[in-house]
Amino acid sequence: MGRLAKDTASKTPVSLGLLGAAAFMVVADVRVIDPLLHIIADEFKVGVGSAAVIISAYTIPYGLFQIVYGPLGDRIGKLKVITVALTAFAVGTAVCAFVSNIVLLTLLRFLTGMAAAGIVPITLAYIGDNFPYEERQAALGKYLSALVLGQILGGSLGGIFGEYIGWRYIFLVFGFVSLGIAGLLWRGTRHLSDGYPPQGRVSRITFRPYYQLLRQPMARAVVVGVFIEGLCLFGAFAYVGAFLRDRYTLSYVAIGFMLTGFGLGGLIYTRSVKWLVRRLGEIGLMGVGGSLMCTSFLAIALFQNWILFIPLNILMGLGFYMMHGTLQTQATELTPEARGTSVSLFVFSLFIGQGIGAAVFGKIVDNFGYIYCFILAGVAIALLSLWLVKQKQNH
Repeated sequence: MGRLAKDTASKTPVSLGLLGAAAFMVVADVRVIDPLLHIIADEFKVGVGSAAVIISAYTIPYGLFQIVYGPLGDRIGKLKVITVALTAFAVGTAVCAFVSNIVLLTLLRFLTGMAAAGIVPITLAYIGDNFPYEERQAALGKYLSALVLGQILGGSLGGIFGEYIGWRYIFLVFGFVSLGIAGLLWRGTRHLSDGYPPQGRVSRITFRPYYQLLRQPMARAVVVGVFIEGLCLFGAFAYVGAFLRDRYTLSYVAIGFMLTGFGLGGLIYTRSVKWLVRRLGEIGLMGVGGSLMCTSFLAIALFQNWILFIPLNILMGLGFYMMHGTLQTQATELTPEARGTSVSLFVFSLFIGQGIGAAVFGKIVDNFGYIYCFILAGVAIALLSLWLVKQKQNH
């Protein structure tokens, strides 16, 4: 047993470093759309709300295919699933550079979302397998640094490419870099084993574990909570870049850098997570996090000053990671014997919510304007925070 722990400890940092690079590319690929949405809408001559179909086309299959990748990772090995998924993601992303209309871009984003679904959530489950619960939130916080960096640079790079180079080239760059990371991941992990499947036996993949998981009251609270979080936060946040362009006529480079504030808030969280957990506990993290997100959305909507957006966006990012990091940690402990399944259901709910949210808030933006979109999102997140706190107190 001691030897196994020693082997795991020696192997985990190497593979997590590579997996962090893979996560960076996936998250940057998602966030790069934020400053580019207005440009893409103009090129294909559609409204901003209609162009947001490329967001839903990515996030909905990303969520749906979690229910496949989770059990698959538990059966054939998480590292194998991640490597193959990253390769397919790289190819799909690169081909996005050559589309001629919004329909083809939507289709490719759908396929890319399918592939990307097998990377970050399976890595989270892999971390859950290698760190005890009392150390896991800190370990996840370190891994989240790669995701946060992807959020920061994704928005910035999107703005730079959109303003000076062309939005298509960013997908080409992301595709080739991801393919290189996939090659390194294969070389670095092909001799490693994360313990699945049990030697000499490959069990049949079924969806029964999801049904058994959802019979737990705490699991239902986590799944519903992260669904609403994704629907309200990311559904509305998808239109912040377009709002800054339409309201203040800022350059795409400026918008891209301003959107990185969300990631900076996440970076603050990853650097202070141990202190925050000690001071606030899980209940406090969810309560304060929800309050920060609500306040930020309402202030962006009501205070007509783009300079204020910079600190507000940082606070929004911090609030999101305080709430989401807590829910994510809880998700890794719902089924310790099959973390791939529980984490995949968690991410399934988050991205299905985000995909539906982008469509719902797109209708609100097109018909009523950005202000109503942000106010509704802020109030809904505040109510979600209160509900999550109450659920945690009851359990």
